[in-house]
Amino acid sequence: MIKELEKRIITSILLFLLTVFCIFTNFFIPAVMIVSLIVFIEISNIIYRINGNVNNWKNIVFNIIALFYIIFIFVPSAFGLHLAGPVFFLYILSVCICSDIGGYIIGKTIAGRKLIKISPNKTISGSVGSFCFSILPLLLFYNFNPSKYSYSINSFLLCLEISLVCQLGDLFISYLKRKAKVKDTGRILPGHGGVLDRIDGIIFAITFVFVYINSFGEYVDIWKHAFSKI
Repeated sequence: MIKELEKRIITSILLFLLTVFCIFTNFFIPAVMIVSLIVFIEISNIIYRINGNVNNWKNIVFNIIALFYIIFIFVPSAFGLHLAGPVFFLYILSVCICSDIGGYIIGKTIAGRKLIKISPNKTISGSVGSFCFSILPLLLFYNFNPSKYSYSINSFLLCLEISLVCQLGDLFISYLKRKAKVKDTGRILPGHGGVLDRIDGIIFAITFVFVYINSFGEYVDIWKHAFSKI
């Protein structure tokens, strides 16, 4: 158990450092594309395990839906948030990460009543911990830019909403894994499993935040601008 926890911590630190590097360099676009490809492969494998025969019409339909979401919704949303500023993108990512950390730490420490049958390891205390920890990045970033990351009701609500979306995304992927009868979506990340295991909530939170701060027309314009860079 200790070795597994050590793997998880080391992998998390390395991933965070690599992510920060990509966010503030020209490697951001290639990184998003690579991560998106891996996520699609992992989702596709889960869908196959759920439905069986690779030629099953359900596999085709769900793979198309997954591919559509990744290419036309998640990817342009990630590019759009990055265009809003690397620091802002890091802030949103930090809220997601802290939400996940809060759920893990508080859930393991307090435990208590289970949250939902879909994911037996999730507890109500862990969910509350996720909400509480999601506010920490706001408290930190406020010191660097009080005007942009202010202690306003909207800022706190956004953190809580991001945490909620992350938790729902996590539960959704947990549901798929439970249906597929697998513990992890992959084995690429020591201590975590697959890439999707690590960013299951983030891929939905990124889209939520982008739509939250932009109108539909602006979404289309940024979508065009983002893909013109590829």
